[in-house]
Amino acid sequence: MEAVHYHFEDRDSQSDTLALLVAAQLRAAIAERHEASLVVSGGSTPLAMFRRLSQADLDWSKVTVTLADERWVPASHADSNTAMVRANLLRDKAAAATFLPLYREAGSVEEGIEASNTHIKDVAGTWDLVILGMGDDGHTASLFPCAAPDELAAGLGGGDSGAEACVIMHPGQAPHTRITQTLPRLLDSRKLILHIAGQSKLDVLRAALGGQSVADMPIRAFLQQDSVPLDIISAP
Repeated sequence: MEAVHYHFEDRDSQSDTLALLVAAQLRAAIAERHEASLVVSGGSTPLAMFRRLSQADLDWSKVTVTLADERWVPASHADSNTAMVRANLLRDKAAAATFLPLYREAGSVEEGIEASNTHIKDVAGTWDLVILGMGDDGHTASLFPCAAPDELAAGLGGGDSGAEACVIMHPGQAPHTRITQTLPRLLDSRKLILHIAGQSKLDVLRAALGGQSVADMPIRAFLQQDSVPLDIISAP
């Protein structure tokens, strides 16, 4: 199925509308299944939307929130996606939600990822909604084109780690070791949203839509799939 692209004239309108759409999706899931799940991404783009969503009237006690990816740093670190989500989304009314962190206290990322996989693969079911971001290199989650080919292949669902929910990623041109949900785990979702803002991201999107190589631009794996509805929400 082809992605549906909604372009807004300004970022305030984009954030307001997206927060309303996410809240409506969560309410519908709660009404149908008595629970809801939301996967979010880091970066600066979603911050305004997170703060609006935190005020939404819904039964947040029935919502589970987790991350598409995380830098392997403790929540006290300035680069922690967990800290960002706690400060901007899991507050006000949304403070009642359950949060599943990807980072786990452990001696190494290799030890910690076992706990992450247990929670993401075994505890959580099909996601109700996954909100993705996109980098200027065409990465999404922590599926980086600059990672080692075997790591990227595992993240895309191939190799020995194909059955895992999360894999370790060492991006060659970005700081910190990462843990990322794999493509198959993120596609185990009822709906996907790609949330981008800025002309540079629109240019990257155009390039992604105009080519085929997923290894060069991993976002293409989501743009090319036809199993999960994908909305693109953009603004200047």
